[in-house]
Amino acid sequence: MKALFVSAAVVVALVSGALAQEKPVVLKDAPGRTNVENLCSGCHSLDYIRINAPFMNKQTWTAEVTKMIAAFGAPIQKNDADAIIEYLSANYGAPPQ
Repeated sequence: MKALFVSAAVVVALVSGALAQEKPVVLKDAPGRTNVENLCSGCHSLDYIRINAPFMNKQTWTAEVTKMIAAFGAPIQKNDADAIIEYLSANYGAPPQ
């Protein structure tokens, strides 16, 4: 029993150390950033935005935000969704072809 407790303590210490090294994601300062930080980060890391940005444009960001609301139940109102889409497409959208 003591060995199990010690093993659990070691795992907790290792995980805590790994989380402590994680750096916060800083998004570009522009209108709509607060909406993204407050409404999107409750469900997933904001790294998701930077990782997907090279493949996204206004149409795909619109589809993504719509999916988060419709399929995953994200509690985002229409005006906030519009601000999020505008922010993401303006600051993290692929350049037009």
